[in-house]
Amino acid sequence: MSSPIVAGLMAFGMSGRVFHAPFLNTSENFRLKAVVERNQKKAHEYYPDIISYNAIDELLNDDEIELIVINTPNYTHYDLAKQALNAGKHVLLEKPAAATTAEVKELFDLARSVNKHLLVYQNRRWDSGFLSVKEVIESGRLGNIVEVHLRFDRYRPAIGPKIFKESKDMAANGISYDLGPHLLDNAIALFGRPISWHKTLGSYREGSQVDDYINLHLIYPNQVNVYLTAGLLIAEHLPAFVVHGTLGSFVKPRTDVQEDQLNAGMMPTDGAYGIEPEGSEGKLVTFDEVGEKVTEMVPSKKGDYKNLFKAVYHTIREGALFPVTEEHIAWQIEILEA
Repeated sequence: MSSPIVAGLMAFGMSGRVFHAPFLNTSENFRLKAVVERNQKKAHEYYPDIISYNAIDELLNDDEIELIVINTPNYTHYDLAKQALNAGKHVLLEKPAAATTAEVKELFDLARSVNKHLLVYQNRRWDSGFLSVKEVIESGRLGNIVEVHLRFDRYRPAIGPKIFKESKDMAANGISYDLGPHLLDNAIALFGRPISWHKTLGSYREGSQVDDYINLHLIYPNQVNVYLTAGLLIAEHLPAFVVHGTLGSFVKPRTDVQEDQLNAGMMPTDGAYGIEPEGSEGKLVTFDEVGEKVTEMVPSKKGDYKNLFKAVYHTIREGALFPVTEEHIAWQIEILEA
């Protein structure tokens, strides 16, 4: 077996604490060595042996570290990814990868030139809801797909405290670059690049400088219509996954439990990790041979972000193709930028 990948985190806020450190620390494929904490030093409370650097340069100058996780604010992703790649590190980069397609191309070109991997962290491919929808579509039980709706519904009327998401002066701001990458990545993972698209943005919260509503209509071959929606003023949440086909429909709420479990301190090695509670099943509606409607409750797939980190390991150590490809990211940012 190859040696573990020595990894470092650029930040230890909610993202580092919840979405990265537990996986890097519990997997035999990784060794979490260090983190950058400029002010409060909290990482050692969770990981007593971790090194807490005061600055990013200290992390990048650690010769033992092979993989840098860039989990900093959106507007920093492009510059910090360049710094990490130029320092000879592999990079796991949170979404959005960058604000523009030109920046995305530059980053992937740079990664090739320094013989390192640039991997974009699109964890929602490993949500239970998405995995369930993917399985139903691929089973053929819905026939030819006609219409798909993917949603992130939230009700947060107040302007949020994270300035990088709320300021018009920060690159990659607003809900389009916050939740849009998740929705687009799900659509691209299912159907690839759309033939065309129409985008509607809105800004409705009092005092908002950025978009807090997005709707994308993606048009695919064979008349497949995919609608992506995210909003911060949706008090009554609709099903997050709705798929209509020539043979039936599938409807599923967004009930993935991983974030809540991790935030509560559950480790991804726990047997209950990623398993949705009863009552979270998807509804599959089809018709039998005599035309009678048949309703079936489909148990949710187990959500598991561990598989994302397994893919990171196999890509870096074995040269495997990372599931979130350069083309996927280029298409995503092209649509967001348009």
